[in-house]
This record gives sequence, C-alpha cells and structure tokens, in this order.
Amino acid sequence: MVTFNRRQTLGLMGAAAVSTLAAPAIAQNKKIVLGALRFTSHSGSFIALERGYFKDAGLDVELKFFQAAQPMAVAIASGDVDYGVTAVSGGLISLADKGAVKVIGGALSEKKGVDGQKILASDAAFKAGLTSPAQLGGKTFGISTAGSSFHYMGSKIAEAEGIEMSFKPLQKVGAIIGALKSGQIDAWSIVPHIAKPLAGAGAAHIIGNVSDYLPGYQVTTIFTSTKNATDERTQTEEFLAGYSKGVRDYDATMVEKTGGEAGVEEMVKLIHKYVYTDRPLEKAAPSIINGSMWLNEDARLNIASIRNQLDWFKSEELVRKHVELETLVDDSYVETYEG
Repeated sequence: MVTFNRRQTLGLMGAAAVSTLAAPAIAQNKKIVLGALRFTSHSGSFIALERGYFKDAGLDVELKFFQAAQPMAVAIASGDVDYGVTAVSGGLISLADKGAVKVIGGALSEKKGVDGQKILASDAAFKAGLTSPAQLGGKTFGISTAGSSFHYMGSKIAEAEGIEMSFKPLQKVGAIIGALKSGQIDAWSIVPHIAKPLAGAGAAHIIGNVSDYLPGYQVTTIFTSTKNATDERTQTEEFLAGYSKGVRDYDATMVEKTGGEAGVEEMVKLIHKYVYTDRPLEKAAPSIINGSMWLNEDARLNIASIRNQLDWFKSEELVRKHVELETLVDDSYVETYEG
C-alpha cells in the first residue's frame, strides 16, 4: 500500500476574543454562513433553507458552496463560515487538534437496507477481470487527497480483503471521474447518485457496496468552530434544530417514500435548485433520486464509527497520535450511539 507523508499542520487564525453570552438568536434573526457541497447528501441544509426551518429557528442562513471538504474546514476554522457538513478527514482532525473546530453531529450514514456508497471498477479494469473488491490487489484506487474519506474507505476495503493496492490523489471528484472513465485508475468508491449514472453509461461497473465493509459508517458529520461550539450554544442548538427538520423531511420523502411519487417529485424540484443545476430537471431527477441515502435523524452521531476513523488516521500517521476523541467531538449537542 502506498505510504503518504504526514499531512502538514495547517496555520490557523489567532486566538479568538472572549465573548459574552449571546442573546437568543431567535430574537436577533442572526446571520450565519453555512458551508455546503452540491451533493444530495447536503439536502438537509437545502430543505431547511427553502422551507423556512432556519428562519423559524431565528437564523438568517447564507449558503457558501465549496468544491471539496478541506477548504470548507479551513473556512470554518478561520471564521469565514459558521457551520458545515463534510466527511472526517486528516485536515479536519488536525484543525481540531489545534483547537479550531469541533464535530457536533452526524449527517450522512450507511444504514442497513438503504442504498449506499458503491465500489466502482473502470470499464477497462472490469473487462480485464476486476469484478469484485476481492480482486483489487495491485490495483490503483482513486482518492481526492491523502487522508480523505476516499482514502479511508479504500484502505478499509483493502484491509478486509487482505490485499494491497495503490492510491492516486486527484484532488477533485471531477478529476477522479475523468481518470476512472479513461482507465487511469482502476477503482473508486462514491455515493450512488454519482456511481449509478457512471455504471448506467458503461463508463464504470459497480462491483460492491461500502456498507459490506463499513456497516454503519458515519460518512459525513456536522461541524463548527470551537468558538461557536463553546460560546454560541443557543445559536448552535437552533442551527441543529432547523437542520434536523430538513433531514426529517428528506428521509421521509426520499428514503421512506411516505409522500409517494408526488412527494418525491416535489422534493426533487427543491433539491435541483442546488444539485445538478447545469442539467434540466428531467435529466437531473434520476441522479437526485439515485442519491437517496440515509441522513441521521436529529443529527445523531455514530461515535463508534468516528472512533474507528480517528484510530485509522492515527495508525496511518496522517494526524498526531495523541489526538483523542474528545479533541475532535463535542458530544454535548446530540445523541451519540455505538453502531
């Protein structure tokens, strides 16, 4: 397996000024900035904004979009963004180690019986015999960066299969897709709204499910600056309350289908304002529907999965070995569980 150099510690802003206890945000209509990616897994945020759940919680939310998780984490650490939803990464843990950010809840999860992330083989590799994850030995697996969620998933798959494979950092999801289509990498793991269209077009082939290797995997988390977690408790609780209402709507409509096809159609129109905006609705809809993974109710956090991820980052020397779970997670905001 390829060994990467330890991620360099990121420079952070100076110490935050001590603040007095804030008045309730609901009395202020307080402006906050929420970081997001244009993925269906961020739909809880989009729904909460569109349906007024943030406004009802007393928050005036502005969305700021990013192309990758790491820049979002840095923006939150610097105070440019207040809250975000992203995967645990080496960079995020390093920022927590510096006292800059805290994970305060859970978002996207792998859940038994609900469609989840897929393991893909390139068309060239599939035709050459790569038809199951057990055959990934000696193959090249695409990742964004060392210490990314892609790196974690690929490593855990390789560990479970008792094989070694190399990892190719390609920075952005678009670049990984291009490399998979052209056969520059052999395999990748990604959410279903990206995996299924690639497979349907013949550009790649689904050869397995991440949930078979990481059941209950806490794919993404909700996080904020340590300052917000410590000094802006009312605001943070109100943010989580508004976000959680959006998640409930999403799970009920897109996963449990309680509103039937009409409910799905209405929800797809809402999500399309933020996801696959470069496509007409009729072409975007199948991908949005294919991306219907489970979002954690009430932002519950699978602490067992977070612990497993942290242990892996330390074992790979991607973060400092002394980092403890409480350094990364503030567990006072939501229910945690061992799953």
